[in-house]
Amino acid sequence: MGNIGFLGRKDWLFWGVRCLGKVLLSPFFRIDTQGEENLPRNSPFVLLPKHQRWEDIPILGIATPNPLYYVAKYELFTNPLGSWFLKSLGGIPLNRNRPLESRRSIRAMIEFLREGEGVVVFPEGTYYRGRMGPGHVGMIRLILSRLTLPFIPLGINYSKKGFRTFVRLRFGKPFHADPTAYPNSFLEQMMRQIAELSALAQGPTQASGR
Repeated sequence: MGNIGFLGRKDWLFWGVRCLGKVLLSPFFRIDTQGEENLPRNSPFVLLPKHQRWEDIPILGIATPNPLYYVAKYELFTNPLGSWFLKSLGGIPLNRNRPLESRRSIRAMIEFLREGEGVVVFPEGTYYRGRMGPGHVGMIRLILSRLTLPFIPLGINYSKKGFRTFVRLRFGKPFHADPTAYPNSFLEQMMRQIAELSALAQGPTQASGR
């Protein structure tokens, strides 16, 4: 892949970890998905999920039909071995507070999209349990300025029933941003969709320009 030297996903490792993850998570989580047919199979897209818990990422890795790339906070990549492992599973580190330090990661993300990959961006930036957090427009603005592709909202909802936790994933219809629209307006539209798919009341839709 032409990913400018960035360590890309190793699919052999991904599928191995995915199989192990299913074994480890299935006693505790029951996953129900709806609308996964909305995910393109052979073309790029950006998936915008609700961020409820840290388990969102491994659950997405199990529930989505194809491997994806994931934008994640750079603090998770400070350990060299852990960084190699996360990048090999599709992790892309991002420092929201010091974006210039993330230029290589951003270039790699754009290149992955141009090569037809799917990329997961959590618009809230961190997890908010049981409520909607504010969205961050920076990454959406950056992608919209470089590429024309679908954005897919994803609702995630957890409910405890006995020993197991039920996880409901609701993939929305693909949205193409109007080239003349403001990124902030598009983000607000996506946050409304995410809230609806997650069966949550919508809170503030935007935090800042980051």
